[in-house]
This record gives sequence, C-alpha cells and structure tokens, in this order.
Amino acid sequence: MKITQLLPFVLILVVGILLAPSRSFAQDDRDKKVIQLSGIILNADSTDAVPGVNIYVPKKGRGTSSGRFGYFSMPVLEGDSVVFTFIGLKKQTFKVPEKVENDRISLILTMEVDEIALAEIEVMPYPTEEEFKRAIVAMNVVDPMAISRANMSPEMLLRWAESMPASGGENFRYFQQGQMLQNQDLYGPRPLRILDPFAWSQFIRSIKRGDLKSK
Repeated sequence: MKITQLLPFVLILVVGILLAPSRSFAQDDRDKKVIQLSGIILNADSTDAVPGVNIYVPKKGRGTSSGRFGYFSMPVLEGDSVVFTFIGLKKQTFKVPEKVENDRISLILTMEVDEIALAEIEVMPYPTEEEFKRAIVAMNVVDPMAISRANMSPEMLLRWAESMPASGGENFRYFQQGQMLQNQDLYGPRPLRILDPFAWSQFIRSIKRGDLKSK
C-alpha cells in the first residue's frame, strides 16, 4: 500500500487521539452537578467588606468579582477549585466538594493582608559622623527673610501687577465706558477735546495757577 493511501488513516488517528481527552473531560463535566456558589468577602477584622476581589476557576474560563458590599455569586461544578485574589491580600482557594446534596453553597470568606517585609536600608551620604558634622557646619544657609524681602520688593510687586488679569471692578468699569461711548455714537460723532472751549479755559487756569511747573 502506498504512503498516499495511508495518509487519510494517519490523519484520522491523530485527530482521534487529540480529541479523545477533551471529550472525556467534557463527559466528566456533564456528569457533575452545577452548584450556585455565593457569599460575602470581608477583611481580616471581619468588619469591612472587600469589593473588587477576583473570583475564578483556573483553566475553565469562569469567574466574577465581588460587588460594592463584598457579595458575589457564580455557578461552579462539583470538585472545582475556586481562587480568590486581590492586590495586597493573601490568595485563597476554596474546593467545592465532589458530592453536594444541595445546589447552593454560601460562604463568608475573610482575607488577610499580605505583608511583605523589606530589608532595612540606611541612607547616609557621608561615611562617618565627623564628615557629616563638617558638612553641616560648612553648609551655606540662605536667610529666608532675605528671600521674602526680595519677593516683596516694589519692582517685583509691579511686575506681578502687570501680569495679573483685570479684576471684576476694572472689567465692569471698562464695560460701562464702552456702553457710554456706544450711546454717544448713536447721536453724532464723538467730541474732540482739543476743540472744546471749556477744556481750553481749564487749561489756561491751570497754567496761571502754576500746576504745570516742575516741582
């Protein structure tokens, strides 16, 4: 018999070998009873609920998470191992019994804090205490009052005032001036102060009083 004639039989044999375990596993799962596993998860002190705990059955793609008040509910099979994990808490595993009389199981699970002790590290840039003392004595400490006086100088305050936005009162006055000019434009052109005789009389009186003399 030629090799090409044996090839279909070889392929059927290989596929049968690959599918045989999965079929047996599926048959085992069908024989198991479905259990509704529910409960509440608390911290180690049993006072506060733990929301957001990951609850799953490894390698079976079934899982859920605890709600706001630590409550959870999910279907499992007899003999399943249910894993509970949460960052900062120790992982726990619950084994569902092989034979369960009822179709419901309720749990009250407490999870302990997973403390990790790190080795002590002493941060010291100076090898000896004497060098540390000499560095402290030689340190150039800036007077904080000098920094405050520099920040409160007239030049610095003027610079800050120029960069600050207009206040509410200034914006209101600017708006009122704009409204007044707009109303004036409705009734004719704006008057020029240089042609105003009253302005010229005030200017002449200020010259006679000597208001324009440099002090």
